[in-house]
Amino acid sequence: MGVKHGRDYDGILKDLTNAVGEIPDSYQFFEMEEGEWQQLSPGEKREVHEALAEDLFYGLGTEPVIEVGSGVVMYDKDNHRINLLIGDEELTVVPLI
Repeated sequence: MGVKHGRDYDGILKDLTNAVGEIPDSYQFFEMEEGEWQQLSPGEKREVHEALAEDLFYGLGTEPVIEVGSGVVMYDKDNHRINLLIGDEELTVVPLI
């Protein structure tokens, strides 16, 4: 299902992949331990972040707020964007249109 969007999906996925990569403990979403995460190559970490971004894109269609490690990912349907927060600070915004 996913979230409603007007932008090209590949562009959204690229931006969302980069954004979740900024959450330092994003690997916890997949119940990985820090040691397991550290053993992955940069390419493997990128693949995990891309899989996470895809899961979030589709998951936010039914759950508007999803915790990812120490971050929170929120679908703002009124403003057509995905907000990524760590604590009270906005980390980044991924526009959907």
